[in-house]
Amino acid sequence: MSTRYPFTAVVGMDDLRLALLLNAVSPAVGGVLVRGEKGTAKSTAVRALAELLPAVPVVAGCRFSCDPASPDLGCPDGPHGTEPGVRRPARMVELPVGASEDRLVGSLDIEKALSEGVKAFEPGLLAAAHRGILYVDEVNLLSDHLIDHLLDAAAMGSSYVEREGVSVRHAARFLLVGTMNPEEGELRPQLLDRFGLTVEVAASREPRQRVEVVRRRLAFEDDPAAFAARWSGEETALRGRITAARALLPQVTLDDTVLLQIAATCAAFEVDGMRADIVMARTATALAAWAGRTEVTSEDVRQAALLALPHRRRRSPFDAPGLDEDKLDETLEQFKGDPDEDPEPEGPGDGGPDDGGPGDGGPGDGGPGGGVPPQADGPPVENAPGPEEAASPDEAPAPAPAPQGSGSGERAAVAAAEPFRTKVLSVPGLGEGAAGRRSRARTEHGRTTGSVRPRGALTKLHLAATVQAAAPHQKTRGRTGPGLVVRRDDLRQATREGREGNLVLFAVDASGSMAARKRMSAVKGAVLSLLLDAYQRRDKVGLITFRGRDAELALPPTSSVDAAAARLEKLPTGGRTPLSAGLLKAHDVLRIERLRDPSRRPLLVVVTDGRATGGGADPVALAARAARLHASEGTACVVVDCETGPVRLGLARGLARELGGTAVTLDELRADSIAGLVRDVQGNPKTTARRAA
Repeated sequence: MSTRYPFTAVVGMDDLRLALLLNAVSPAVGGVLVRGEKGTAKSTAVRALAELLPAVPVVAGCRFSCDPASPDLGCPDGPHGTEPGVRRPARMVELPVGASEDRLVGSLDIEKALSEGVKAFEPGLLAAAHRGILYVDEVNLLSDHLIDHLLDAAAMGSSYVEREGVSVRHAARFLLVGTMNPEEGELRPQLLDRFGLTVEVAASREPRQRVEVVRRRLAFEDDPAAFAARWSGEETALRGRITAARALLPQVTLDDTVLLQIAATCAAFEVDGMRADIVMARTATALAAWAGRTEVTSEDVRQAALLALPHRRRRSPFDAPGLDEDKLDETLEQFKGDPDEDPEPEGPGDGGPDDGGPGDGGPGDGGPGGGVPPQADGPPVENAPGPEEAASPDEAPAPAPAPQGSGSGERAAVAAAEPFRTKVLSVPGLGEGAAGRRSRARTEHGRTTGSVRPRGALTKLHLAATVQAAAPHQKTRGRTGPGLVVRRDDLRQATREGREGNLVLFAVDASGSMAARKRMSAVKGAVLSLLLDAYQRRDKVGLITFRGRDAELALPPTSSVDAAAARLEKLPTGGRTPLSAGLLKAHDVLRIERLRDPSRRPLLVVVTDGRATGGGADPVALAARAARLHASEGTACVVVDCETGPVRLGLARGLARELGGTAVTLDELRADSIAGLVRDVQGNPKTTARRAA
């Protein structure tokens, strides 16, 4: 077994280490989501935690880690007797992003179940993680069907495997720890809420601390065993402190004042549901136990809020997680007194000049009462910076318009209008891309549409087709009993139809003809709405802008729609309209993406008024030729017609015809518009028919 990097040797990252240790003290806190840029030792810290957890008593020979003191009555390996159990180290089980459903929940041998009536069950990762840690690196890239199983297990504490009337259930209670890079996309809100705590990590900008990180890492790689031995004393001490805090935890009390502060904090920050209140209470209790106290203080509540609330305040994928610490301090101070007395109402604004400033205690306090784990032989640890607040561009006055006819006029970026719910734009035909929620596709999950002979391992049995294939051969196979004699050749795999995620590539016209302030605000609001729809449907997105003389790939295709929203917000406008350059740039991007991921079908969304005033001697003809290039390849296209005013030229609709796609106005894009319900994007008829076949 390879030597893991010691937990106590991790430099800095106070909040991350504290959140992990609080879950080690009280697994009921609910796990940790670690958000941060690549290369910040997120995975190193998580993997090191497993070495600190106390050993677990289990029933000897039980594959599902039953506790001998209270074994699971429904355990597939049961019933268990009263024999004393054995102790083994706590497990940390890693769930790969590309894991199959059978690998996660376990597999059932359907052939044996049908022919022999035997439940031959092979446990999966959920069973292995029971009473331990389930770690998911890049958790935001997990497929939807795996997330569904995680949600079910986290909610019920058990896992169910159902296959054509044969079912197996086993306990699955684990500490869920996930790491993610926000640049690659956000988590589904349901799974995000299942993480008890969240931590933002970033590489230190302090040179001496970075030197210490490099020095320790190189020493570990040169001789892992010797490096681990150097830190064994600190590891033992920290392991003992975790054990002591676990023993003290049942004695910690939450008085009414503390509970009122927790409830008031969750209400003040308008978090959804009651899970935040419960998680904060458990976290504050664990903080007190970690500090060796039996009473929870206001500082414990403050620290619990900083860990438990930021990810629960998001209302859309474009909101950055974070917490206003001044507002938090005001709320805690306001509800610090007797819980039976109503606090004096305060006017709008801050608490007034007479109040003292909030306490300066926080995660950086390493004293006896603090919650931060000890840091040996390292430089001082910096506190993580608070979330940055972006200034709204709405307040900036509109700049003077650029002279007509110039190709270099530029106007400052304007804020997007309020996003709205859009109509569903889907790619025609039947795809086979990544699981999602936009276009029809052959998938592992969905409604059953037929059956085929399995090419490899059978995963989804089509029971009726299997019985139909086996029935004519029962006499020749010598069937004598009530059971059906089934052979491998009789098995049929179910074919299913569900939904796939697509690559939605936006080509946004940012030229002078789009630069009217209200008009560009409405356009940005429409694109923002489509980005929100892409997030909900698990699409990849890319952003191309064109103005002046050329087109620019503002954002290469990514799963991070909030990155696209950030680029869109800063988009300036002005200059001529190189429509052909924008379409050709889109063609190049789609060509490269087809090579990278041929199964993910693209959807091109061109946002323009249809004018072509730049890019060559005959910009209109060049734009038409570029559009026909997309049509010849069968790319599904939609043109969002941004033309306004009483007199309209209909240029965007002409562009849509050249693309072989569909044109919609900004008003028609709204889901509550009377112009229609669900709109399929038109593609080249021959290509569409070929893909559907």
